[in-house]
Amino acid sequence: MNSIHAVLFDYGQVLSLSPDPVQWQRMLQITGIEEPVFHHGYWAFRHAYDRGELNGIDYWHKVAANAGTTFSSDQVDGLIDTDVELWTRLNTPMVEWAQRLQAAGIRTGILSNIGDAMADGLLRKFDWLSAFDHHVWSYQLLLAKPEAAIYAAAAEGLKTPPAQILFIDDKGENIDAALAFGMQAIQYSDHPAFLHEMESRGLSRLLAPVPAPAPSVT
Repeated sequence: MNSIHAVLFDYGQVLSLSPDPVQWQRMLQITGIEEPVFHHGYWAFRHAYDRGELNGIDYWHKVAANAGTTFSSDQVDGLIDTDVELWTRLNTPMVEWAQRLQAAGIRTGILSNIGDAMADGLLRKFDWLSAFDHHVWSYQLLLAKPEAAIYAAAAEGLKTPPAQILFIDDKGENIDAALAFGMQAIQYSDHPAFLHEMESRGLSRLLAPVPAPAPSVT
């Protein structure tokens, strides 16, 4: 197995936890739609939103139309803001690990299926996202995982051969696509399982990387 020179993270349910149920209930209150209908609409158009085929405003109007209703501009604004909050419960161990990798001089990137308003909201909320060497937000490329071209864009942005990139994602189809592209990959389910998988692959040293020395003053 090739050594790892860069780690590429999915955002949702890797750097973040599962959706916040409090914010989900808030979206139901904003829309006034029954949960099964709202749930269907939320996910039915999500891939098109993530892939940049819909912007945030158009996405929410599609969700409304799916339920046989319309949303006011205030409702759409509230839904965009609440949708961001839905995905902001952080998976602290993974965020802290990414920061340790960065301190050690190991390249880090994010490869996320995400819509324009979601990405903008997260970047405004979390300053630490700017520390990653490269971001691939799917909507910007009109692509989405598991399309092979999006993995190529991530590898190019990280300036690292695919075989030396470790990709971490919660979805099996995205892991399969990364492996087919030539990356190393681990499917994330929970943190203890992730640690066990890293150890079983002989990657324990990567979990506690040595910080890079500070530049000398001359």
